[in-house]
Amino acid sequence: MYTTSLEAWKLGKNSKPMTSSGKLIVIEGIDGTGKSTQVTMLAEALRAQGHDVTQSFEPTNGPWGKKVRESATTGRLSIEEELACFIKDRKQHVTELINPTVQNGNIIVLDRYYFSTMAYQGARGIDPQSIRKDNEAFAPKPHILLILDLDVDTALERVGARDGEANEFEQRQSLQYCRDMFLSVQDEPFAHVINANQSIEAVHQEILETVRGD
Repeated sequence: MYTTSLEAWKLGKNSKPMTSSGKLIVIEGIDGTGKSTQVTMLAEALRAQGHDVTQSFEPTNGPWGKKVRESATTGRLSIEEELACFIKDRKQHVTELINPTVQNGNIIVLDRYYFSTMAYQGARGIDPQSIRKDNEAFAPKPHILLILDLDVDTALERVGARDGEANEFEQRQSLQYCRDMFLSVQDEPFAHVINANQSIEAVHQEILETVRGD
């Protein structure tokens, strides 16, 4: 659970699009693109510029997020259970942290959001547009979505193929589906594609220039 005041909780109850000066910045991409590193680097750079920045990730460490994370070792949940956990986890995240942060005029930088659910749970057979509709009924659209794009071969080299050729084939198919899904939203006014096949510092600089120009 997040530790928030009652006042912040009340602010977070309204998940309508936000109009304050705060910003929700989301970094997405397939495994191997370096999202977590870039989230940290961006948050630190924005703090150095004097901004109040909260850094977070999904699934969270809340009860529903933990259930998803634990399933990686205890056995993957059914797609219906998995999707339900993601939705419950995100609702709590939006109510207790995302909305209050932005409505207070501050910045929150997220490592994954509902676009990842569209991609990864979509790869398991759920209609991604249905996932998007259900999430946007309560989750605010980001002010800035940074899609770290990387070809699947390079991504597999970075994360390493696991458990033999069969699993690598499955990984390749899944990652390609997810990459295509992320790129399918690139024409949204808030979306920006970042070339992740660069050095960490080069990616960081491209992200900073994009955020400054938005």
